[in-house]
Amino acid sequence: MVFDPHNVDLTTASATEVVCYLDASSNDYNGHMGARISSIFVIGIISSIATFFPVVAKRVPRLRIPLYVYLFAKYFGAGVIIATAFIHLLDPAYSEIGSDSCVGRTGHWADYSWCPAIVLTSLMIIFLMDFGAERYVEKKYGLCRDDPEPIMASGVEADPSVAHNHIHHDRPGSTDKGVKELESQSDSESEMIERSFRQQIAAFLILEFGVIFHSVIIGLNLGVTGSEFATLYPVLVFHQSFEGLGIGARMSSIPFKKGSWLPWLLCAAYGLTTPISIAIGLGVRTTYNSGSFTANVVSGVLDAISAGILIYTGLVELIARDFLFDPHRTQDDKRLTFMVCTLFLGAGIMALLGKWA
Repeated sequence: MVFDPHNVDLTTASATEVVCYLDASSNDYNGHMGARISSIFVIGIISSIATFFPVVAKRVPRLRIPLYVYLFAKYFGAGVIIATAFIHLLDPAYSEIGSDSCVGRTGHWADYSWCPAIVLTSLMIIFLMDFGAERYVEKKYGLCRDDPEPIMASGVEADPSVAHNHIHHDRPGSTDKGVKELESQSDSESEMIERSFRQQIAAFLILEFGVIFHSVIIGLNLGVTGSEFATLYPVLVFHQSFEGLGIGARMSSIPFKKGSWLPWLLCAAYGLTTPISIAIGLGVRTTYNSGSFTANVVSGVLDAISAGILIYTGLVELIARDFLFDPHRTQDDKRLTFMVCTLFLGAGIMALLGKWA
C-alpha cells in the first residue's frame, strides 16, 4: 500500500514512513537565477586562485613569496582539511544515513551502523593503498626503513644542503674523478626526487579525490537551495577557497618534474568541480530534491567515504608526517610555533564555517 500522508492511521502506519515523510523536504528553489549563475564564476575563480597560489609560489621563485606566507598557506590548509573531515563530512553523513535519520530507520539501513562502517572501510582502504604505494617505492629503490640516506625534503622550508651534502670538490688535477663523483651524485639526487615524488603523489591523489566528492555535493545543493542561498553563497566562497588552499599547499610540496603539467591540471580539476556541479544543480533545479530518500543515501555514502579519506590523510599525511615523523623538520622554535598556530587557525575557522555550511 502506498503511503498517503493526508490519510494516516497512527495505529497501523509504519513509523519509518511517517518519519521519512516528516524529514523529507520539497524542492526549495526560489529563483535568484542571476545570483546563482554568478556563484559559478565567483566560486570557480576565487577557489582556483587559492588553489594555484601555493603552487605558483613554489614553482615561480622570481615572485619571491616570503617563507612565512608559504608556510601559512601550507599549514592553514592542513587545518582546513582536518576540520572538513569531521565537521563538513562526518557530521552530515550521520545526519543523512545515521541511525537517527530517515534512511537509518529504513529497511536494511536499520540493521547496522552503516555510517561509521563506511568511514572505517574507507579509512582502512586508503591505508592499504598508501602502505602499498610506500612499499612499492621501497622495493623499487631497494630501501629499508633504517636507511639513513635523506629523502629530498619537500616544501620551501627544506634545507637545500640536504641533497648536496655528499658532493666533494676535488683538487685540481683530479678532474675526471670529480666529474664522475658529480655525475654519480646527480643520478642519486634524481633518484631521491623520483622516490619522493612517487611516495607523495599517491597520497595526494587520494586526498583530492575525497575533496572533489565533497565539492560535487556542495555544488548541487547550492544550485537548488532555497532561502538559505543568501547565506550559503558567501560561506561557500570561503569554504571552497580554504579547501583549495589546502589542496594547493599540499601539492606544492610534491617534487614534480620541472615543466610538468600535472600540478596545473590537478589545480584546475579542483577549481572547476564546484562550478560545474552548481551548473548541473541549476539544470535540475525544479526536479532535484536534496532532502529525498535517494539524495540522502547518495550524499551520505559519498560524505562517509570522503570523511574516511580526509581523516586518514589529515591525521597521517598532514599532521603525523609533517610534525612527528619528518626527519628534516625545522628545529626553529619560532617557525614551529607559527606552523602549529596556523594549523589550529585553519581548523578553527573551517570548523566555525560548519555552522552555516
